[in-house]
Amino acid sequence: MNTVVYPGSPYPLGATWDVEGVNFALYADNATGVDLCLFNSVEDQTEVFKIRMKERTHHIWHIYVPDLLPGQLYGYRVYGPFDPQNGSRYNPNKLLIDPYAKAISGSIQWHNSLFGYEMGHPDEDLSFNDEDSAPYIPKSVVIDPGFDWEGDKPPKVPYYKSIIYETHVKGFTKMHPDIPAKIRGSYAAMAHPVTIKYLQDLGITAVELMPVHQFVNDSILQDKGLNNYWGYNTIGFFAPDVRYASSGTLGEQVVEFKEMVKQLHQAGIEVILDVVYNHTAEGNHMGPTLSFKGIDNAAYYRLMEDNKRYYMDYTGTGNTLNANLPNVLRLMMDSLRYWITEMHVDGFRFDLAATLARELHEVDRLSAFFDIIHQDPIISQVKLIAEPWDIGEGGYQVGKFPPGWAEWNGMYRDNIRDFWRGADSVLGEFGLRFTGSPDLYQDDYRRPTASINFITAHDGFPLNDLVSYNEKHNEANGENNNDGEDHNRSWNCGAEGPTDDPEIITLRNRQKRNLLTTLFLSQGVPMLLAGDEIGRTQGGNNNAYCQDNEISWLDWVNADATLLDFTRKLIQLRKNHPVFCRRRWFQGQPIKGIGLEDIAWFLPDGSEMNEEHWDQHFAKSLGVYLNGRGVHTQGPKGEHIIDDSFYVIFNAYHEALDYSLPPEKYGTQWTKVLDTNQDIIAEEGESFEAGELIRVEGRSVVLLKHPIFLN
Repeated sequence: MNTVVYPGSPYPLGATWDVEGVNFALYADNATGVDLCLFNSVEDQTEVFKIRMKERTHHIWHIYVPDLLPGQLYGYRVYGPFDPQNGSRYNPNKLLIDPYAKAISGSIQWHNSLFGYEMGHPDEDLSFNDEDSAPYIPKSVVIDPGFDWEGDKPPKVPYYKSIIYETHVKGFTKMHPDIPAKIRGSYAAMAHPVTIKYLQDLGITAVELMPVHQFVNDSILQDKGLNNYWGYNTIGFFAPDVRYASSGTLGEQVVEFKEMVKQLHQAGIEVILDVVYNHTAEGNHMGPTLSFKGIDNAAYYRLMEDNKRYYMDYTGTGNTLNANLPNVLRLMMDSLRYWITEMHVDGFRFDLAATLARELHEVDRLSAFFDIIHQDPIISQVKLIAEPWDIGEGGYQVGKFPPGWAEWNGMYRDNIRDFWRGADSVLGEFGLRFTGSPDLYQDDYRRPTASINFITAHDGFPLNDLVSYNEKHNEANGENNNDGEDHNRSWNCGAEGPTDDPEIITLRNRQKRNLLTTLFLSQGVPMLLAGDEIGRTQGGNNNAYCQDNEISWLDWVNADATLLDFTRKLIQLRKNHPVFCRRRWFQGQPIKGIGLEDIAWFLPDGSEMNEEHWDQHFAKSLGVYLNGRGVHTQGPKGEHIIDDSFYVIFNAYHEALDYSLPPEKYGTQWTKVLDTNQDIIAEEGESFEAGELIRVEGRSVVLLKHPIFLN
């Protein structure tokens, strides 16, 4: 290698190839020295070249090395005081991953040398470990950013038309028999025509991918023979995880990810990333030194004010990134912009987003993080979805994020579950959740689409297990079944787990249809957990974070084809009728020129509900009139949409009830288009007159349509 180097530039941060060489720039505020270490191959036990970076501008160390090419492996050794009690953990014996690395060559091989202190030493993390970690840590990779996007444009599906599908790159494709075995579990598999056709036929508009940023497989799990499957343990905020690449580890993973996005976009499907900016994989004071901790511990993490040896932990993972510090904010914003501009993703779901809102100890929704995103011309234009809670005090922030954000609506999930399992919940809350949760979002000038509605997500039981198990069965996790949430409560669906009893099977299947129907008829943005539409089971495991195996992967061979067909038709029904996906709130008032309300609520006897009915804990049934002529202005041209009117009957009572249809002014003739008891979805079905009695079986939904031409 030519040993002539140049000062280079402090920007952009990371390693930037310009055809003639590579510029390296690293933020390390309190460091006293930085070495750039170059490797010829992933097999190198230590660097073949070490270059002292002498230039420093605004706390950024930088150097330009000519003649280097994409695929070059590198890392850093950073010098400074080792003084854990005052927040400094510098140790140049530790090779460090570049926080701005666009690709990382492999996975960590756990070894004592990865820790800045001597394992087992009586002084614990106050001791100093001089072992070289280079043989055991993956190397950062210089990439070629070029890619032929072939005119790729984001689908830009508006929220009110969105149907989100939460899935896992590996788990979705690993067991699919129609995808070539050599690419199963990869980005390439997500881009395969079989995958794309399935997603299109299902009717979803966006895949929300569980973490694909490079993450670390926890040593404690590896020791048990388990793996971090979910990936909420990030170490590289710019690098697509190499484990999901079928094509290579020296930058090929970047190209493969881009190809996946391009193919999904061509099919009209958006890509939303589940991102974890609240913490890193370096854990607490006893964790390893992999990157940030060794570069500038105090400049990246929230440390305890009274003893900087220890970390503030709002995430349950050991540390919390300090989103109030300028360099951390820059890292987060640069990462988000990179994934939008260079990788073409369409949005983000922020894990434990309340953590990012914390100013000092308190949660403040107007923190610097949100201020910067709001004014950023790139980030503010994509879909931004918050998981609106963390484990700290005051961390449950559902309904409290700023305008421009959507939220995973945990209240929706809990209430809809309670309604269908027959719990003593107030009927009024069901009405609020069904109409988009106006109590949470309307006063902040937000719309129903601020609510991301879901029944199940990766964290918890999948739909099949939700109605099949009263207790969790997490024994395979190796924690004596003490992990995971413990409040599924009884669904009164008979035996625990698999059964051959036809009555229990029938009830469980109906409950699955009830929950899916409620989800897709509710105002807001529905999110479907991958596999729920085919009856996926985790065998009662409600915390499968460490199960990178058949417990978590989708079982395509034993897919429930009947449930899949029902779900497809249900999604198409929603997409065909804008009354189920309005842009604006229901008013509950007569519509000008029409005289009827846009929504009305009825008791089984056909009379309209009043205030006292909403507060009844024992009520388990109601009818909802949705006026198709009351759909507000839709679309960019401001066109006014007229739809069919619908009458939805929800009967969560355990016995059949007779419902009287609304008076003639609401519709003269009604056609049944959906019945979860009979597994029916059809645009035309049995007809009923206004005021006529219709029998609705226990624990079921009936949907009736009054066509436009009859209004």
